[in-house]
Amino acid sequence: MEKNSPTISTFVNQVRHFVHHHQLFTPRGKYIIALSGGADSVSLLLVLKHLESELGITLEAAHCNFHLRGDESLRDEQFCQQLCRRLHVPLHLVHFDTHAYADLHHVSIEMAARDLRYAYFEQLRRDIHAHDICVAHHRDDSVETLLLNLVRGTGLRGLRGIQPRNAHIIRPLLSHSRQQIEQYLDALGESYVTDSTNLHNDVKRNKIRLNIIPLLRELNPSVSQSIFETSLRVTEALKIFDDAIQHAIADVTTPPSGDTCRGCTCLKCTNQPVEKSPNQPVEKCTNQAVENCPNQPLLVHLRQVHPLSNCPNQPVENCTTPQTQNSPLTISVPRLKKQPSPEYTLHEILSPRGFTSAQIEQIYTSLDTNPTGKIITSCTHELAFDRSTLILQPKTPTPLVRPMHIPETGTYVLSDNLKLKVETEECGDRYEPSRTADCACLDALDIKFPLTLRHIEQGDRFVPFGMTGMKLVSDYLTDRKKNIFEKRAQLVLTDAQQRILWLVGERTDNRFRITPHTQQALRLTLQ
Repeated sequence: MEKNSPTISTFVNQVRHFVHHHQLFTPRGKYIIALSGGADSVSLLLVLKHLESELGITLEAAHCNFHLRGDESLRDEQFCQQLCRRLHVPLHLVHFDTHAYADLHHVSIEMAARDLRYAYFEQLRRDIHAHDICVAHHRDDSVETLLLNLVRGTGLRGLRGIQPRNAHIIRPLLSHSRQQIEQYLDALGESYVTDSTNLHNDVKRNKIRLNIIPLLRELNPSVSQSIFETSLRVTEALKIFDDAIQHAIADVTTPPSGDTCRGCTCLKCTNQPVEKSPNQPVEKCTNQAVENCPNQPLLVHLRQVHPLSNCPNQPVENCTTPQTQNSPLTISVPRLKKQPSPEYTLHEILSPRGFTSAQIEQIYTSLDTNPTGKIITSCTHELAFDRSTLILQPKTPTPLVRPMHIPETGTYVLSDNLKLKVETEECGDRYEPSRTADCACLDALDIKFPLTLRHIEQGDRFVPFGMTGMKLVSDYLTDRKKNIFEKRAQLVLTDAQQRILWLVGERTDNRFRITPHTQQALRLTLQ
């Protein structure tokens, strides 16, 4: 770029300052320029080509032909080829049947083009090992986005407009106006192509651009700059807000119970007595009796088994949610209500997990009525009201109850990484039944095969170990303070007479306990 003028120098200096301030580039990095052939992307390519050596980066360009404008689409592609050839910049070309994609996915043409474009850029970035993708959004685009957000209704983040970086998408021209871009190209004597669809106000954004902003300029000639500067102040204020909201979220949320052993009555404590004393009821057992006793020893195993099918504990859509959103979460309602803005705190927790504003409002207004057991679902998560808490977990596919029949001793595969081993063993005078969380030892004398492993059903009853009377499984789990999700995931093992032998991971049935007279034990081990 040999030409020089105040316009060119100012433009280049402004880009240089912006990319350094926001740390958009890494020396020795490779970057893809999204090149449409329009003024914005052409100026982006030219200015970054000018700064390429100074920034220590390498550039490649990518052009998408959406075949939406007939000859204009071909014209744009040829223009990009010629420009990149002249600048010695490698160019990647891709063609899309945008109408077919839109019809297939039931989205608008604009949304189809956007989806195709960014999916291709990301795939290309990975294929050529590029750092990031540079797109040519400018200040006016950011102002239009902010106004669109206002019209649609938005939270604080919608008032930031477009950000300089979003994952691997970076925007080096965000501090420039469209007018500055055109002046820069004029000063260079560079041409560009014009998309005729930008000249019609048949899209919401174009209505903002062509109708609304000119009216606002009648009130303030510098309205775009004023709105942009306001968005920068909102962005800075949000840094303080985000820090405060993260503290609030940390205050009201905890992982599911299972990190400590307070009041422990887990399987390891309650499954079997220390001595073979069957006539001694076990009323309660504290964690002091057992070292290193996890409160919910089988929580992970149960989630792996449930629902005895594919992809447990993952959203239905793609099974790829981030780990931070893929773990169960407990929200304390009393602590939530103590926050300066309980509803907004709740919004910040639930919105990233797919809950709509209307759903969040419904959940918030229901806090006082406490409809325990009620479940509200988003596209990826489920939320349950549970006494003074809200339980949040990733949505799992509706389980098809397909009991696993166990006709004889052996090892049975429950999932890719979980097996149930069923074996018998002789009991001598020194026989000690297992007390581990994933193992149950029962008197084999009265147990009739085939056994069945299934989810709990309404009306299930058993005699909890150490007790003498029947108890509903649902009541037992309620007494154990299990939430509705844990109840839904609970497994039982029954014999041929449909008697419950083992409430898996919780408690065995007292009728099948090991006694001093037991000659043969049935050992059930989750592996």
